[in-house]
Amino acid sequence: MDTNNPDRDVRNDLLLKDEVYAVVGASMEVHNQLASSYSENIYQESMEIELELRGIPFEAQKPLPVFYKGRRLKSHYVADLLCFGTLLVELKVIPVLGKREESQVLYYPRATGLRVGLLINYGDPVRLDWHRYVR
Repeated sequence: MDTNNPDRDVRNDLLLKDEVYAVVGASMEVHNQLASSYSENIYQESMEIELELRGIPFEAQKPLPVFYKGRRLKSHYVADLLCFGTLLVELKVIPVLGKREESQVLYYPRATGLRVGLLINYGDPVRLDWHRYVR
């Protein structure tokens, strides 16, 4: 963040702004093509194809270490997608996002050391529902 430049609006300096924009754009294309009539694995595979077509680096079903009080657990969390090596993406296909789904994207980044999570829900037939979370 350049605080010495008075022309720069620091409110617009969102963490991973361009990366989130790119992944949401890919998600919107998947939603436009498929709407909301499939299971999560269909959207997972479609997102992988769309990310690849757009040249967005990602790892699918990426096991991520989880830490407790600074100690790595034997168990791990499997992210639906890890984009750009730093953006955790959780995909859902449910009518309405609830506290459980939100807490996943809030707490998994904290437990894994990542800063930004993106929750994308394909369950609404009219629009793509997505939320960005920063810890």
